[in-house]
Amino acid sequence: MQRSIRDYFTITLKGMAMGAADVVPGVSGGTIAFISGIYEELIGTIGGVNISLLKTWKKEGFSAMWKEFNGSFLVALLLGILISIFTVMRLTNYLLEAHPVLIWSFFFGLVLASIWFVGKQIPQWDFKVVMALLVGALVAFYIVSLPPMAGSSSTLFLFFAGAVAVCAMILPGISGAFILLLLGSYKTVSEAAHNFDIKTLAIVAVGAIFGLLTFSRLLKWLFNNYSTITLAVLTGFIAGSLNKIWPWKEVLETAVYGDKEVVIRETSVLPWNFEGEANTFFALLLMVAGFVLILALEYFASQKPLSANAAN
Repeated sequence: MQRSIRDYFTITLKGMAMGAADVVPGVSGGTIAFISGIYEELIGTIGGVNISLLKTWKKEGFSAMWKEFNGSFLVALLLGILISIFTVMRLTNYLLEAHPVLIWSFFFGLVLASIWFVGKQIPQWDFKVVMALLVGALVAFYIVSLPPMAGSSSTLFLFFAGAVAVCAMILPGISGAFILLLLGSYKTVSEAAHNFDIKTLAIVAVGAIFGLLTFSRLLKWLFNNYSTITLAVLTGFIAGSLNKIWPWKEVLETAVYGDKEVVIRETSVLPWNFEGEANTFFALLLMVAGFVLILALEYFASQKPLSANAAN
């Protein structure tokens, strides 16, 4: 599909939104990809990376290979993600520390609306679909309830962390940043991005590429063969993650890893039982704003669908 410069600029903006979501422990860039209408193209493009691309390059030239790879789409998207990682991460970390309830309220509204958005893509509901949704929700709920572990800065561990986290990044509902937090690597990666530590970022990136190329193939196969069940599981993933991003939390236990205090156990409480300082009215207002934003994104996406055939 022929795209204009404006189309690619829009894709870059969607990449920035994905990157901004992925740097928040609890919000998934995959969810943003889904609601912005580029999820299946992204999975198809990444899943289409194989040795045949080199054969096309050899026989028909770089231009033919680039077109088959859907390279312009991927570069535009990655550009947006990288812009967010190196700019939005710092702002996001500050806002989460300074105004946690307000920021989590906004993200809660985003994710809540995403459940409705992804769920309505399911063409027909039956017992198997409902069970798939429940399984997805239970798995996600279990994952976001796990306590963080002590991390490591070894090359092998950072490679593993990158591979696992990127799988979560492309799954709606499960946050790659949260997986890094569970593995104890979030602070290491965050500081590396802040300090432009190229060596650490390169190790994590190589692991991410490995995880992305393997996991995307599985997702592509699932969409091609069990699309309805796959959508139901993804909807469940998003629903199961809501407990993690509920704005009003009571901390039960913390631990110090290096110079960073990490929450080990916490429980969700009702707004009027929350003991911290937060304006409940503004929190609920931001929650509604997040919900409405998803509806607006869907509306504008439906006016001018931005999609292309996924790479084979």
